[in-house]
Amino acid sequence: MNIVVYPGTFDPITNGHTDLVERASKMFDKIILAVAESPKKSPLFPLEQRVKLAQQCLAHLDNIEVVGFNNLLATFAKEHNANIFLRGIRAVSDFEFEFQLADMNRRLAPEVESVFLTPANHLSYISSTLIREISALKGDVSEFVNPLVVKALNEHFKH
Repeated sequence: MNIVVYPGTFDPITNGHTDLVERASKMFDKIILAVAESPKKSPLFPLEQRVKLAQQCLAHLDNIEVVGFNNLLATFAKEHNANIFLRGIRAVSDFEFEFQLADMNRRLAPEVESVFLTPANHLSYISSTLIREISALKGDVSEFVNPLVVKALNEHFKH
C-alpha cells in the first residue's frame, strides 16, 4: 500500500494544492495532507482552522486524510507508515529548495521516497502567500481558492 504524505503549511489551501491532491489520489492508495503548525512562519490561520479548511476542501475525495503536525516530517512519516513524500513544484525556482529538502528527507527517512508533481498550467502561479496578500488588500481571490477559503479570508480581514 502506497501511503503518501503531502506536507505544507496550507495557509490557506489553494486550488493548486487541491489539484495536486486530486491527481495524486488517483495514483496512490492513501494521501495524508500533513498541515504543519509552522509557528516560525507566523501563519495567518491557526493550525486547527487550516486543518478544517483542508478537510472541507478535500471532502469529495475518499482516500484523503488531513492531519495537523508539529514534529519532524521524517518522524511524522514513520508514525503514519508512509512510504512517499509528495511535493509540488510550480516553477524552476522551487526546484533547488525541493531538491535540498528531498536529499535531507532521504537521509532522515531513507525508506520514504520523494515524488514531485507540477500543478496544472492555469494554477502554476498560485501561492498561499499571494492569496493572503491579495485578500488582505481586498482583492478577489475566488478563482484561486475554494469558496470556504474565500469566506474564511473575508472574515479574517473583515471584508
